[in-house]
Amino acid sequence: MTKPVLGLILGGILGILDGLTVLFYPDKAAAVGEIVLWSTLKGVIVGVIVGAIARKVTSLPVGILVGLGVALLFAYLVAMMPDPETGKHYYMEIMLPGGVVGAIVGYATQKYGKPVTR
Repeated sequence: MTKPVLGLILGGILGILDGLTVLFYPDKAAAVGEIVLWSTLKGVIVGVIVGAIARKVTSLPVGILVGLGVALLFAYLVAMMPDPETGKHYYMEIMLPGGVVGAIVGYATQKYGKPVTR
């Protein structure tokens, strides 16, 4: 499987798991569908970006750092939006699993993805 396709698929799957971490917070469980949807979309976008960069650069540390950085950027943008009910921001709760997902996608894309042949 090519690096961009692997990034896309793995980003989507891990995005679902990232969204499901909301179940650790029972007061937010009612919004699980919406959160999983947006986390999946975020994971797919991060996966595509990481996969595209992995086509050009074949360094495992760079892949991990790019995945971590891009995922943290997107997670930060989401965490900046306050909860409509409480006005609270959930930086740690959103950015920690998002960063882990990005690092895993960056690692797996570099390690297991095949280079695109031209």
